[in-house]
Amino acid sequence: MHSDNFHHRGGKHGKEVHHFEPREGISALEILKEFDQMGVFGGGSLGKAFRILTEAKRNGAKVNMSLAGAMIPGGMRKTIVRAIESGLVDMLVTTGANCTHDLIEAFGHTHLKHVSFRDDNELRERGVDRVYDAFVHADGFPTLEDNIQKLIIQMHDELNIDGVLHTSSHEILRWLGEHIDDEQSFIRAAYKHGVPIFVPALSDSVLGLQIWLRSQFKKIIIDEMRDLGEIQTIFHEADSNAAFILGGGVPKNYMLQSSLMSDKEYEYGVAVTMDRVETGGLSGATLTEAVSWGKFTWEAPKTTVYADTTIVLPLIVSAWMEHISADEKK
Repeated sequence: MHSDNFHHRGGKHGKEVHHFEPREGISALEILKEFDQMGVFGGGSLGKAFRILTEAKRNGAKVNMSLAGAMIPGGMRKTIVRAIESGLVDMLVTTGANCTHDLIEAFGHTHLKHVSFRDDNELRERGVDRVYDAFVHADGFPTLEDNIQKLIIQMHDELNIDGVLHTSSHEILRWLGEHIDDEQSFIRAAYKHGVPIFVPALSDSVLGLQIWLRSQFKKIIIDEMRDLGEIQTIFHEADSNAAFILGGGVPKNYMLQSSLMSDKEYEYGVAVTMDRVETGGLSGATLTEAVSWGKFTWEAPKTTVYADTTIVLPLIVSAWMEHISADEKK
């Protein structure tokens, strides 16, 4: 796919808006190509986002993805796995919540929908936890605890030096990915495909709480500086880098700041958010604002899609898989 076939610049007086024409059997790739030709509003931004990502990969850039929130209850687990398996994502910065919910499913508990309830106090009494309109039975957490405690003990026994396990979030996630038995786990997929996962706020999660609990009995040090050095090395050693930002918060800032200690910036940028700029917070900050911080080059192709990640990510990953499949057939 070449950018000159995927997008056309307008002249002094612009060009006519391309009108999307639905048709039977249209694929995700065709939809996003139509969106890019449309070139306006949210659909135009989404089409441009996909074009930027494909250009970045074609030009050899590493795609670093930040993923905020709790996307596993939102039905994104297999989508994240396919993004990793298909080579769209080269590095992932995410929340402890995403890892926690991924592991809950890896250990045999599913997330639920359409749970009838009067109010959240009733859910509490029934042992059901709510994530917006998705749910998970509280029994999933004792199961998580049993399995994680065993794995952390095993990790400590195998890797401790003089009784101390000195580790980091990306090392823990890589080790867990090697030792869990679930091919639909994104933690497992990342391990298999050599995609490092960073969780800069690991302690802000049930997974972090479980590691802390074990640290009361066995000496465990999670070295945040080791994580910080590793992610900066990954950024610096890549020929070029693309930022694929889903949501805001700590994952977004942590990933973007990997450029600050380097002599180069991100050269491609795609953000998907529903946050606003007026608070001055990083979550809603624009990619052009990030230029002032030295995180992006001014010339870097970049766009922001103001939409729900659970709508955008499946479309982008599906289109990417179709795109690489077509390339392989050539």
